[in-house]
Amino acid sequence: MKIGHVDLGDRPVLLAPMEDVTDIGFRLLCRRLGASMVYSEFVAADALVRMVNKSLEKLTVCDEERPVAIQIYGKDPVAVRDAAQIVVERAHPDVLDLNFGCPVKRVAGKGAGAGMLQNVPLLLDITRTVVDAVSVPVTVKTRLGWDAEHKIIVDLAEQLQDCGIQALTIHGRTRSQMYTGQADWTLIGEVKRNPRMHIPIIGNGDICSGEDARRAFDDYGVDAIMVGRATFGRPWIFKEIHDALHADDHSVDHVIDTPYAPMTPDWQLDVLKEQVRQSVARIDEYRGILHIRRHLAATPLFKGLPNFRQTRIAMLRAETVDELYKIMESTRPLIREAAQTEG
Repeated sequence: MKIGHVDLGDRPVLLAPMEDVTDIGFRLLCRRLGASMVYSEFVAADALVRMVNKSLEKLTVCDEERPVAIQIYGKDPVAVRDAAQIVVERAHPDVLDLNFGCPVKRVAGKGAGAGMLQNVPLLLDITRTVVDAVSVPVTVKTRLGWDAEHKIIVDLAEQLQDCGIQALTIHGRTRSQMYTGQADWTLIGEVKRNPRMHIPIIGNGDICSGEDARRAFDDYGVDAIMVGRATFGRPWIFKEIHDALHADDHSVDHVIDTPYAPMTPDWQLDVLKEQVRQSVARIDEYRGILHIRRHLAATPLFKGLPNFRQTRIAMLRAETVDELYKIMESTRPLIREAAQTEG
């Protein structure tokens, strides 16, 4: 599959843009573990135009993580255009993505993100303006519609294609659903089957396993899939999916090149420790540990361990790397025993 000149190979699996999650350290880790392309945290166009340092920092990319996409959002065509040009000039991304899907109130409630689904003419105006303003491929990420009564994605997809975008990512929920219920892939499949659509269609929503990924490709015909919340505490999901998708293809080396041992519980714990190290190195010890807590809380590695509650509390309260590593290492015998029991 290609987005413009960017060749992502067969059945690519992408890391979704997520606020306060997909920083450069996490993107690098996911790329090493098999992500075909990674996306930045979404960046407010207004903040970029005002040269807000915190937003400009989100434009930091490195060659090791490429191909990489930078995602921006906003509701003013001029501001979004200017922000897009700043992104291209400073970050030189492989892809520039427009966020018309974020459902959170502070974004959608102000008319940006998924809020744009209530003003399709403006959404299309912004898209055309950005496509005309930059030289890199422009893509869009959006949802099925604002609510169950306004699932507009089939028509909207054609309109966006006419604006000149080079790929479309569809999250299989409406804005009103937020992240509740199950993602509905039927309309994603309908968009893909539309004979008038010729740009790649990327499916997003509830991809939590290799089987989910295989079903998305086989049943709905999408060109790529995007994984978001399932990466929390589990960046190795890209390796899991890669191995599942290519298990029957002996022409593909489905062992991802990583510095880690085969994917055992020990290996997974080492990945989480590496994630801690990268987070601390990127920020500082205290804030880096705070940043990583959501991953430690969400990881399936510790699920079901006996009498784990106090250990989990201690892990989430740790304030130094040495303290956190010591607690994490204390779980190693437990996760080994759990793996042997399951085996």
